[in-house]
Amino acid sequence: MTAAPAPIQCDLLVVGGGINGTGIARDAVGRGLSTVLCEAGDLARATSSASSKLIHGGLRYLEYYEFRLVREALSEREVLLRAAPHIIWPLRFVLPHNPGLRPAWMIRLGLFLYDHLGGRKLLPASEGVRLRRHRYGKGTKAALDKAFVYSDCWVQDARLVVLNALDAQERGAQILTHTRLIHAERIGGRWEATLERADGTRLTVSAAAIANAAGPWVSDVLNERLGRKTDKRVRLIKGSHIVVPKLHAGDQAFILQNADRRIVFVIPYEGDYSLIGTTDHDYQGDPAQVAITPEETDYLCAIANAHFEKQISAADVVWSYSGVRPLYDDAAANASAVTRDYTLDLDAPAGAAPLLSVFGGKITTYRCLALEAVDDLLTALGKPVSAGLGRNWTADAPLPGGDIPNADFNGFLRQLEAEYPFLPQGLARRYARAYGTRSRRMLGPAQSFDDLGADLGDGVYEAELRYLRAVEWAQTAEDVLWRRSKLGLHVSARTQMAVVGWFKGSAQALSA
Repeated sequence: MTAAPAPIQCDLLVVGGGINGTGIARDAVGRGLSTVLCEAGDLARATSSASSKLIHGGLRYLEYYEFRLVREALSEREVLLRAAPHIIWPLRFVLPHNPGLRPAWMIRLGLFLYDHLGGRKLLPASEGVRLRRHRYGKGTKAALDKAFVYSDCWVQDARLVVLNALDAQERGAQILTHTRLIHAERIGGRWEATLERADGTRLTVSAAAIANAAGPWVSDVLNERLGRKTDKRVRLIKGSHIVVPKLHAGDQAFILQNADRRIVFVIPYEGDYSLIGTTDHDYQGDPAQVAITPEETDYLCAIANAHFEKQISAADVVWSYSGVRPLYDDAAANASAVTRDYTLDLDAPAGAAPLLSVFGGKITTYRCLALEAVDDLLTALGKPVSAGLGRNWTADAPLPGGDIPNADFNGFLRQLEAEYPFLPQGLARRYARAYGTRSRRMLGPAQSFDDLGADLGDGVYEAELRYLRAVEWAQTAEDVLWRRSKLGLHVSARTQMAVVGWFKGSAQALSA
């Protein structure tokens, strides 16, 4: 009879492989906590890959007096821009003025606060423009003239999650994907947790503390896996987006007001498309089964049609996605008004192993959330909060691939093109955007396409798939085509099937 493997010993077990979980794991291991992270599926499989892809202060949150959250988010834009200039970049947002909605003075006041609350240094200030005389107005309806323009940032959200996990692992954390928490209980001052892999094998983790960052499943983990109760609740808010052929020229985004006082973004997406979203609805079902409804599609199309000359309908949607935001339930009357701030619930009875649960949050402030969470955990464990690399070490540490001198992406791209002259310009740019300086690790000493292995079509080569499988936890074609990248929008059905076949063949080879 084979003896059961010895329990994995660690200071911290993180449950959940979204942006908050990977951010906590990265911060914790950098401050000296031995860390294990378990994720039931793929990294960023749920909410963290279903965002509007923005690092932003949240202009509309000012209407709800969320000044602390907006200030923190505005400050974080430039911290994250410096940490990962390959997957995060500045974006100008155009807000057409509708006299029947928010008055101009209110918008000007909001933008004044937006410019000054967060200590802006890298991003340009807001301004007013006349769309009929400005390049930003091309493609917008003739009735729209006055507009306001401000800055925020774009992010490849799922890649941000993967890079946090990768940095955590390279600093000593164990990242266990496709591994779910079955049960955990406090025994002898520690948590004894049972985890189960996708193949049914089980392992035990003995942890001094647990961080419950399971996103939409945070309450399920508390109640069903840990047997704990709390008066704090998560409110599930569904947000859906559609992708259509590009609606306007230029690289600016639009933020559109609607009569229901909601706002909708129209963002240049993947070169050829516009990303339109998001909706806001309370959600009661299984977060894993969330999907856009015809009514949501019609709603988003109608708002876009009110502002752009090019008219769209459901027939123009080439892709859509929905996510469930696990917001802290502050008893707001409608979904749009629910706070986007986060709440950390620390359960640390005297002599018992601490448990920290994350309610709410947004992708922009994940690093601040992680810092505060690790502060609480270290204090509960009786350890100094400035242990290891220091309390705020992540503010100055680039994410993998982000160590680009002076955050000069274009300069780095030119250098990469010179090092690998056989790469077409578009492919070199895609590699640079996805992997930053880690492109060199993926490409290695390649001097021609022959050195990149099999050609699966449409610029997808075996070298990239090998890298994603070996380094970034990709196990399926979906992991690559829709989370590590958005190649699914660009490559043919034949190429997609070739990627599916490659992963099936790799799995068979690995199990042989």
